[in-house]
Amino acid sequence: MTTQDDDARWAEKKRKQKAARDKMLARKTKEKGLLMVHTGKGKGKTTAAMGLVMRALGHGKQVGIVQFVKGKWETGERVVLEKFADQITIAVMGEGFSWDSQDRQRDIAAAQAAWTTAMEMITDPAYDLILLDELNIVLRYDHLPIADVVAGLTARRPDLHIIVTGRNAKAELIEAADMVTDMTMVKHHFRDDVKAQVGIEF
Repeated sequence: MTTQDDDARWAEKKRKQKAARDKMLARKTKEKGLLMVHTGKGKGKTTAAMGLVMRALGHGKQVGIVQFVKGKWETGERVVLEKFADQITIAVMGEGFSWDSQDRQRDIAAAQAAWTTAMEMITDPAYDLILLDELNIVLRYDHLPIADVVAGLTARRPDLHIIVTGRNAKAELIEAADMVTDMTMVKHHFRDDVKAQVGIEF
């Protein structure tokens, strides 16, 4: 077998792959607003969501962000996104992690206020994409009724995209979603006593 033979076989294989892919893509004609869920124990749920936010901004879209937990953290992404003030609204509603506040009623009140803000954005036709950062955390602790949240998310207008982040997404939300990504932790530096660092964790 010569290099030319290998190259010819490779080219034929790729030609067939392209034909199959073109045929598959030709069937993908629907366009709709997506409910996307980023969950799992691995790092990168909010990071991936912020990537989608940046992509939307790059296309001139209007974006809303509600942060349900991380309010006390000064994050690099917020500093960057503030430069797009004409395209983005960021509502920092969190009271910090529950082990910081240690006040269940305060956490519930913060979650309810954040959800009210989220629903105001969801019903506002100005937005093209909404990120509900760490919503899964408050749902995990039953600070909001899952049935009400799913009803609100699924009642969105047909072209609105919504991203929900946080560990332990509830089954009802997973069922309602169009796309679910489970970030799997294979290895994490935190287990080797490496602290959260600027530009990596926040």
